[in-house]
Amino acid sequence: MLSVAVRSLPHSSYLIAWFGSFFIFWVCFKGIIKKLPNDLPLFEQLLRPVFFLHVIFAGYMACTSIFYYVNALGYEYFSYVGNRDFLSGDIYKSIALCQRYYVLGHAALAHGIIAGMNDPQEKKYRVYAPSMSNLLLGISVACLPLGYVFSKIGSLNQFSVQLSGLSFVAGSIALAFAIRENKSVNLWASAGLFVLNMMSALSSGFKEPIIICVLLLGVFLLPVYGKKVLPVLIPVLVLLFFVLPTFIGNFRKISSQGTDAITARNKSFDSIFNNDHLSNDLQEDNWAFLTGRLSEISMFITYTQSTPYYIPYYKTNLLKSALQTIVPRVLWPGKPNVEELVMNRVYAARVVDRESIVSAKPAFIVDCYLSYGGIGIWIGLFLYGYVAQNLSALAERMFGGYFMGTAVMFAGLFQILWRGNSFEFVANAVFWSLITMLIFQKVFKARGILYQAS
Repeated sequence: MLSVAVRSLPHSSYLIAWFGSFFIFWVCFKGIIKKLPNDLPLFEQLLRPVFFLHVIFAGYMACTSIFYYVNALGYEYFSYVGNRDFLSGDIYKSIALCQRYYVLGHAALAHGIIAGMNDPQEKKYRVYAPSMSNLLLGISVACLPLGYVFSKIGSLNQFSVQLSGLSFVAGSIALAFAIRENKSVNLWASAGLFVLNMMSALSSGFKEPIIICVLLLGVFLLPVYGKKVLPVLIPVLVLLFFVLPTFIGNFRKISSQGTDAITARNKSFDSIFNNDHLSNDLQEDNWAFLTGRLSEISMFITYTQSTPYYIPYYKTNLLKSALQTIVPRVLWPGKPNVEELVMNRVYAARVVDRESIVSAKPAFIVDCYLSYGGIGIWIGLFLYGYVAQNLSALAERMFGGYFMGTAVMFAGLFQILWRGNSFEFVANAVFWSLITMLIFQKVFKARGILYQAS
């Protein structure tokens, strides 16, 4: 409300809204509105939505805009270099407006998560696992080839992403448990899986899977080693943020020439290690990443300038499209291409040109805005947080508590909720992840891994 009251002062309005997100984090983590779950120590429940999802989603959405704002002021890192691109006179008003929407969305998300919290969950089932690292390694090894096979079968393609995500998470936790249990065979096997996941992530052309690989391993090692992990984890994450933009930029440039992913990855490594101007390239690429890719406020500004002034609010149309994407193509051969469906509104707002090969899917908050403006943001992000929290709670009830429920199943199957996406992709992924989770519960019960609590 304060940032709205001073909207005639765009710089003050922006900064109040930006700091407002950190205030929301503080209020949530102090348990001021609602007491945080206390059934487990903090480090052993970090993957619950109020912590991990909240920080990743809201941090990416609402906090990264500071780099775009500083760049608009003419700064690059801490040096004033002036504005290299033409910026309209009201750019600061546009930045402040979008940041007010961001903090509104953050508040709605936090309220949704808090409203859905009802801990501790009743444990209807218990997990039977003489060795947790064996169980996790088995899940990871089983899901990895299944995910690949299903990706090649049209009628089962819905499950491939979920199985691959579960394999990745289970393998990462298996590595942490192998270290805890001091099992050398499991340690080497899970370490090999982790390396394979990292190499696959490096060949994906995206930065997020690589960072998530390292971040998740750090989260899983925290209960084992405590704060001793942080002096290693934090510098590694900072290094990745600094190096990856150059690596991925080279990878995409080489791939666009028709080179296969493995060759492009290897050549990108060479361009990093055999570069006489590496320091300058890293600084330039990293700043471009921080201002143009990490923060998506520039695209949000374009949407707010086109809707509702030139393009009316979509109202329930985006929600209807999202529900349609749930239907498998095998049951609906004429089902619209989801990517094209989403990109139509991107082209309509002129965020990117139709001739561009870039995929610039709108963020979840953007689709909320395009539907009903500020009211759409509040309703959409509240429901997002509420649904995420209830899915986590459901997983804990189905799989005997936090560890197998939230840390393995929820984190493995519902990864899309960490960062979000457009309505269509979120609806499809969440629905089929829920179906996958129900199937896994039946399999676990049939195998004796889950048994009824007395």
